Amino acid sequence: MMSRSLKRLALAGALAGSGLALAAGPVQAVDRSARTVPVRLLALNDFHGNLEPPTGSSGRMVDETGATVEAGGAAYIATHMAQLTDKNTLKVAQGDLIGASPLISAAYHDEPSVEFLGRLGVTASAVGNHEFDEGYGELRRIMYGGCHPVDGCSPAGRWKGARYDYLGANVLFKQPTGTAEKQALAAFGAGNPTSLRSLLKDYGIPALPPVAVRWMNGVPIGFIGLVTQSTPGIVTSEGIKDLRFIDEVKAANVASRLLSLVGVKAQVVLVHEGDQVAAGRSPDSCSAEPGAGTRIATQVDPQIDMVLTGHSHQAYLCQVTDPAGGKRLFSQGGSFGRVITKVDFQVDVRTRDVVRSTVAADNQVVTRTVDPDEDTSTFVRTWKDRVKQIADRPIGKITADITNTAAPSGESPLGNLIADGQLAATKTGGNAQIALMNPGGVRAPLTYAGSPAGEGDGVVTYGEAFTVQPFNNLMQVVTLTGAQLKTVLEQQFTGGPNAQPFTKILQPSSNFTYTYSASAPWGSKVSDMKIDGVVVTDAQTIRVAANNFLVGGGDTFQGFTAGTDLWSGPLDIDAFTDYLTAAGTIAPPVPDHITVAP
Repeated sequence: MMSRSLKRLALAGALAGSGLALAAGPVQAVDRSARTVPVRLLALNDFHGNLEPPTGSSGRMVDETGATVEAGGAAYIATHMAQLTDKNTLKVAQGDLIGASPLISAAYHDEPSVEFLGRLGVTASAVGNHEFDEGYGELRRIMYGGCHPVDGCSPAGRWKGARYDYLGANVLFKQPTGTAEKQALAAFGAGNPTSLRSLLKDYGIPALPPVAVRWMNGVPIGFIGLVTQSTPGIVTSEGIKDLRFIDEVKAANVASRLLSLVGVKAQVVLVHEGDQVAAGRSPDSCSAEPGAGTRIATQVDPQIDMVLTGHSHQAYLCQVTDPAGGKRLFSQGGSFGRVITKVDFQVDVRTRDVVRSTVAADNQVVTRTVDPDEDTSTFVRTWKDRVKQIADRPIGKITADITNTAAPSGESPLGNLIADGQLAATKTGGNAQIALMNPGGVRAPLTYAGSPAGEGDGVVTYGEAFTVQPFNNLMQVVTLTGAQLKTVLEQQFTGGPNAQPFTKILQPSSNFTYTYSASAPWGSKVSDMKIDGVVVTDAQTIRVAANNFLVGGGDTFQGFTAGTDLWSGPLDIDAFTDYLTAAGTIAPPVPDHITVAP
């Protein structure tokens, strides 16, 4: 039997300094004659610091009628949230709220975005992979407060920490200390630790709170946070070197048992993993193409009532079957603050479980036809004014749009331009001979048309460049043999031992060419590598420039980790902006460095 001290501590919302924590809201007056009570969830995912309305395709969304409308922006999110909020509402999120953010947020390590989300009333969020962009230590600073260790305090003063809980049930310590285990046990009380210790022995010691409990209308609602287990392959390895990311289903099931152990039956998974969809579909349709998200949604414990997802930047509302044959919600709400997922349901007062037949979900597009929230507009304008001098500084000129749209070979004009800038920045000091850029790090195109800042057509500002390269990765150079370089290029394709989930064509500097055949067997796809027109041999050594994300094996390019004689240089954004400035006026590069063979 669970000790009364354990239940009391857990349900009261005890917080611990370790990763394991339960949190609860205040006790509410309820109608004790009611058989069920209502609960509403309002959920966001993949906000990515878009305080200002996102532009281009990132700021458009297909609505329920099939029309494409302008969507997103913090002030519009606040208005829509206020309209959707009632006395039964809890606000949650599914990760990537920060990271890969526009300069208005990123310049201050995303403190403005976390502050906005706290003001909005978000109470709990799964961590996303981008929450780890600056490492686990920085994530803890964002969670708990303090000034940045290098850049100091922002103009707003000492950071007080997030007002909501970040959750990550599948983020564990690789080598937990005895103190960490004691803190994890203490989070649930010390009355009867035997079953908890047994559970933790099989599971591990969490580095983040795995669950949060919120009370609504007299019943507890448990939230389980998860992040994609692929995180180690898509963030910089140094920042998470002490962590491991386990299977989402296994972690969710352990977290569900933890919640059940303290009497929480109504359970919601917030997971930063999802599926792709067919283009142009209504955000309310079940257009998800079964993938990693569906696997999680159909395999987690039957006690879990619904699975709200993120990561894939898509919008869908589906009903899936749990392992016991029950039906449950599986949803996602797009990205960049363009959609709010509204979920209404009833909880049985006696059993404290969700009545699944009452679950009703709606993906509400955050249109800009409403009046923007005045207080949020002022908040955003304050941060825009603070960063304006940096953001509006002209750094170069272009003759036309330079896009990140891939050619049939997989390379893009902007990817080539960035790689050329990286090569230029690493020749002196690093002795780089070629540069390779990961395509996922090219976040937006450079557009010829002038922005509202008034810089004029063809002028590239620092803010625009930062939107393209927002990660502040470090440029590095390593020595690879010709054979090792070929292995790296083979790792662009699926089917190899690095388990590349989908083809990722590295963007080459203009002096590096090669041929690939997608139909050839893995290991024999790449041929005819040349540097400055000279054939590359297996035995020769080559100095290869890339960002520290790639050099650390990111995006499953494990071949980079074989590199030797590591040299570190400038930040990638500095390499890019310096190149734009030095080059004068730039025409879009022709993406013709890779030849595709049958």
